[in-house]
Amino acid sequence: MDRQIVRLAVPALGALVAEPLFVLVDSAIVGRLGTEPLAGLALASTVLVTMVGLCIFLAYATTAAVARRLGAGDTRAALQTGVDGLWLAVGLGVVLAAATWVAAPWVVGALGAGGGVAEQAVTYLRWSLPGLPGMLLVLAATGALRGLLDTRTPLVVAAAGAVANAVLNVVLVYGAGMGIAGSGLGTAVAQIGMAVALVVVVVRGARRHGAQLRPAAGGILANVRAGAPLLVRTATLRVAILVTVWVATGLGGASLAAHQVVMSVWGLTAFALDALAIAAQALVGHSLGASDVARTRALLRRTLQWGVAAGAVMGVLVGALAPAYVRLFSTDPDVQRAATAALVVAAVTLPMAGWVFVLDGVLIGAGDGRYLAWAGVLTLVAYVPAALAVHAWAPADATGLAWLWIAFAGVFMAARAVTTGWRARGTAWMVTGA
Repeated sequence: MDRQIVRLAVPALGALVAEPLFVLVDSAIVGRLGTEPLAGLALASTVLVTMVGLCIFLAYATTAAVARRLGAGDTRAALQTGVDGLWLAVGLGVVLAAATWVAAPWVVGALGAGGGVAEQAVTYLRWSLPGLPGMLLVLAATGALRGLLDTRTPLVVAAAGAVANAVLNVVLVYGAGMGIAGSGLGTAVAQIGMAVALVVVVVRGARRHGAQLRPAAGGILANVRAGAPLLVRTATLRVAILVTVWVATGLGGASLAAHQVVMSVWGLTAFALDALAIAAQALVGHSLGASDVARTRALLRRTLQWGVAAGAVMGVLVGALAPAYVRLFSTDPDVQRAATAALVVAAVTLPMAGWVFVLDGVLIGAGDGRYLAWAGVLTLVAYVPAALAVHAWAPADATGLAWLWIAFAGVFMAARAVTTGWRARGTAWMVTGA
């Protein structure tokens, strides 16, 4: 069981880390064009990341459904589910790309941008939007392959895509003189290439096992029904993050800058814990599909042990080394003090975060999206008063930011731990069979 967890989690971690490199490379290349292009990129990439993040259900729901059918011994139906997920992704991607292209000036303006920054943001957004269907296809295809217990192929494709993106950006931005438009186009081409590579793998498997390739209305609707609750669950997480940023903004410039440092470190640890959650999704879906309740329980216990242990190790590293590495982010003593204080809080809560991330993966793998949607709403209801209390009474200094992270990494994550843990103790989520 440990070997299976590691075999799935390690490549999944590599693929998760490869994706953020797109934004990192774009930032490094566009940053040399000047302040306005870099600021425009920040706004445009926020819009793209938010849209893609809300569509993560294309990966999660597909992983659970494909793994369950594979566990039940019906590989053809598993691949058919994957193909239906691809059609849903491309349809959704085309609609979102077209709507965002038209609404780009309004969306950028709503974020508070104007003048040259807004112009740069709209340019990048519109040139990158042809790649949005590709981005969503990557999610759906990756979800299908994870459900087939293959996390290595997405890793290889993600790594190749990151390299291609870097090369295309340099050539188009500087060589072709396209500026920020070249960066958007380069990212779009790289994402489309990744989508083609992953879709070819899924289609080959579908043909080999006799699954049909044309769109099936019933299968696409089934993917929509499975994905809708996960969309709600993801939206509650995004709202919690936005509320946290809003409170951090009210604490002053130094606290907001420090919060960005802490959130960056927190996001890095989340990748490792997400990799374990992905392994849990695939393995739990497979065991429930095989109607093996005993193995499902064993997987639950073992993946939780992995999650808590990984969170504890990362917590020690994050907390103990915080005074040293915060200096890499800022030379401002106020930012350093605030970031260090908040990172210590985050470090203490990381074992609990490991528990939460894995349980989230287990319940997604079980197809328990409806419960996760309601749990997301409840945790948000529990968190918002705590965040508002920090906004009203916390001082605008390191202590205030520490209180904010007590609310986010403490109260919010504890609420998630309680709601998911209570569900996992019962048996309602363990629906067996295909």
